[in-house]
Amino acid sequence: MSDNTTPEDHPARSGATPHGTPPDLTGHLPGRQGAARGEARVRDGREEEEVRDRSRLRAPIVYEIIRRDGEDEMDRPLTSLWWSGVAAGLSIGFSPLSEALLRSHLPDTDWRPLIDNFGYAVGFLIVIMARQQLFTENTIAAVLPICANPTRRAFAKMLRLWSTVFVANIVGAMLFAAFLVCTGVLSEEMMTALTGLSEEALSPGPLELVIRGVAAGWLIASVVWILPSAENSRTLVIVLITYLIGLGEFAHVIAGSVEASVLILQGTVSIGHSVFAFLLPTLVGNILGGTALFTLLAYGQVHHELED
Repeated sequence: MSDNTTPEDHPARSGATPHGTPPDLTGHLPGRQGAARGEARVRDGREEEEVRDRSRLRAPIVYEIIRRDGEDEMDRPLTSLWWSGVAAGLSIGFSPLSEALLRSHLPDTDWRPLIDNFGYAVGFLIVIMARQQLFTENTIAAVLPICANPTRRAFAKMLRLWSTVFVANIVGAMLFAAFLVCTGVLSEEMMTALTGLSEEALSPGPLELVIRGVAAGWLIASVVWILPSAENSRTLVIVLITYLIGLGEFAHVIAGSVEASVLILQGTVSIGHSVFAFLLPTLVGNILGGTALFTLLAYGQVHHELED
C-alpha cells in the first residue's frame, strides 16, 4: 500500500517544519549547535533580542543618533532655542556655586580640589539631563549634519543655532551671577569661596585659556558621543567627565562666564577684560576642541561606512 501522505503530514520525516518554516539544519553540522563554530547557540527570539540590546552601538549608529539630534535642534523655533539657552545658562551656574559650597566647608589642604571639583559636575548634570541648550554641547550635534551635507543652508542653520544659544547662555549666566551677588543669598564664607574660584578661572593668560578651552571642548563633545551608548550609566558619565574639567582647571566658556560676571558685579574686573582676556580665548578653545578636533575626527572614523 503506497504512502499518499505529504511532507507536511510528517514534518519530521521530510525535514520540514510546520507552517512551511525552514528547518534549523545548523544543529546537524559537526561541532555546532544552531550556531557557527565558536558561537553560543541562541535558543529563541527573546535571547536574540537580549544579545542585540546588550551589544555596544556601532560608531555609525552613534553618529546617526547625534546627527539626527543635531538636525532636530537646528530646526527648532528661535524662541524655543532662546529660552532653552537661557535656562542652560542659569543651570550651569550651579557648577561654580556647588564647587564654592563644597570648598567653603573643606579645610585648605592639598586634597581639597579632589573633593570640591565634584561640585563642578552639578550644573552640567542639570543641563544635559534636562535637555537644555548648552553652546559647547551643540558644537558636535550641530556640526555633524554639515559634515554629511555641507551646504550653505545647513551652515546658516548651524550659525543660527550657535549664535542664539551662545547669547542666551551668556544672558542666563549673568542673571545667575547677579542673583548670587546682589541678593545676599550666600554667606560670607561661601561668597569668599566663589570669589576665589572666579579669580582662579580668570587668572590664566589668553593663550593658556585657548589651550585649556580645547581640552574642555573635547571632553564635553566626548560626553555627547558617549551618552547614546551609556544607557543606565548616563549620570556617571556626565559626572566623571565634567569632574575632570573642573579638576584639570580646563576652561568652559559658559560656566566661566558665571565666574566672570561675579567679578564684574563685584567691581574687581572690567567688562572689556572679561570679554577679551577670558571670553573670546575660551570660546575659541572650546570651538577648536569640540568641533575642529573631536567632531571632525569622530566623523572621519565613520564616513567610509555611511551611505551616499
